[in-house]
Amino acid sequence: MSERSGMSKDARGRLESKWTIAILVLLHSALTCLSLIKVAAHQSNIHFSDDRVVLAVAVAAAFSLVSLLFAVARFSFGYFVGFFLYTMILGFLWIDVFSEYDYPHLLAGISAALSLLLFLVPVLFINAPLRPVVVLSKADFERLLTLILVVSAATIAVGAAYNFRLVSLAHIYDYRNELEIPRAVQYLTGGVSSTLLPFAFACYWLLGYRWRVALVLVLLLLFYPITLTKFAFFTPIWIIALAVISRMFAARTSALLTLSLPMLAGVILISISSATFYQTALYPIADASRIRIFDIINIRMIATASSALDFYNDFFAHHPLTWFCQISFLKTAIHCSYQEPLAIVMQNTYGTGNLNASLFATEGIASVGLYLAPLTALASGLVLALGNRTSAGLSPRFVLMSSGVLPHVLLNVPLSVAMLTHGTILLFLLWYVMPRSLFERKS
Repeated sequence: MSERSGMSKDARGRLESKWTIAILVLLHSALTCLSLIKVAAHQSNIHFSDDRVVLAVAVAAAFSLVSLLFAVARFSFGYFVGFFLYTMILGFLWIDVFSEYDYPHLLAGISAALSLLLFLVPVLFINAPLRPVVVLSKADFERLLTLILVVSAATIAVGAAYNFRLVSLAHIYDYRNELEIPRAVQYLTGGVSSTLLPFAFACYWLLGYRWRVALVLVLLLLFYPITLTKFAFFTPIWIIALAVISRMFAARTSALLTLSLPMLAGVILISISSATFYQTALYPIADASRIRIFDIINIRMIATASSALDFYNDFFAHHPLTWFCQISFLKTAIHCSYQEPLAIVMQNTYGTGNLNASLFATEGIASVGLYLAPLTALASGLVLALGNRTSAGLSPRFVLMSSGVLPHVLLNVPLSVAMLTHGTILLFLLWYVMPRSLFERKS
């Protein structure tokens, strides 16, 4: 579990050429559209029709030129996050062509594309390091990692006192609405599971502390019976996959493959499930498993985030904007047309389940509308670019591994929630104070 890679630096460098990255991101863009065609056959709110496919392909192809920015930018935290959000916006532009909701589709598409472009400029290209004021020694930093484990265990103990149910993924929604966990514990749970433990995992993995790596994975898995979320269940699997992929490939390639490979697997599996020549006595069981994997990866992890923009565009084309009043501490300071969280408002309107959405939907469409949404995207990019600056000087592999959960978080929640509830600002602080020589080998 050291920093030494399984392939030579020269080989990794060749794989990281701008032409290779350009080909990978363009193939990923095509795969995203193919995945949405498959999703449309299984998800009633996402549509596909042959009479609009030429327009959809033209829109996707034109927007895919934006992805070439990933071929010229260096790896950073913003690079990792930006690629996930690029995929989400590309998905929305495809869905927008076929959408049957009543909102200005052309304006929504232009606003989304411009928002993504203005978001990417800072998160990809602002990388200047912040001058360190406080940097911990190696000994103090390892004590801090131990403190993270202690805080995590205490959070799990408190959370388990309010809820601890061992149920299958298929039945979590039978109990989800019954959860009553204090807000303070919810904040701790979000920050620990999304930021602190993945950060500790990356440190211990690269330091070679195998028993502590195992302890972190057990702690992460214990959040599942407390929160009853697929996010908690799959987080240990996800961060192990990141560690393995980042050992085989350099950082930019790893960032692309972490999203492309699961999506490709889902498309292949759902295609196999439709092939009659694979039918055997065990076919119904295997087919259900393939559909479940496709649902988790291609629908829930990717398409739902894009589809949320479709819902938000339709809703706020006919209802008042929030002007950021969905942020808790602002709700009491200004008049707000919505007393319930937006996720509940969307659930009650569209019957989609508890639908949180990304910064493009909440800080953008819902808060300021389509005309001003690109400006909030630019501001959000500047905020997240702070992560590039605080992590400057750290190894790209470590940045990838330690931030591995946050791109998924930012696909599904507002920026304010990601920064505070899920602890993104804590990660920036940890990057800033950690010793840059932590993973150097002893002579």
